[in-house]
Amino acid sequence: MSITAERRTALISEYATKPGDTGSPEVQVAILSERISNLTEHLKTHAKDFHSRRGLLVLVGQRRGLLDYVKRKDQTRYETLIGRLGLRR
Repeated sequence: MSITAERRTALISEYATKPGDTGSPEVQVAILSERISNLTEHLKTHAKDFHSRRGLLVLVGQRRGLLDYVKRKDQTRYETLIGRLGLRR
């Protein structure tokens, strides 16, 4: 259910704001979004896995907090990020 190291490095290189960037909010949100989509697919086949469902809700809350932070700091950065990730808000 977790993402592979290759996928994680691909996400980091795609969403990094500068070379060597691994902890910017954009990278963190991209990694969380990947984990959320993987858990969503898992829960489609394992509907009664309530422990994973709780983990999914925790991840969604973390991503929401990071997105709110980016929105507070820079509105255009927020809009480009949700556009690249295909998120609704």
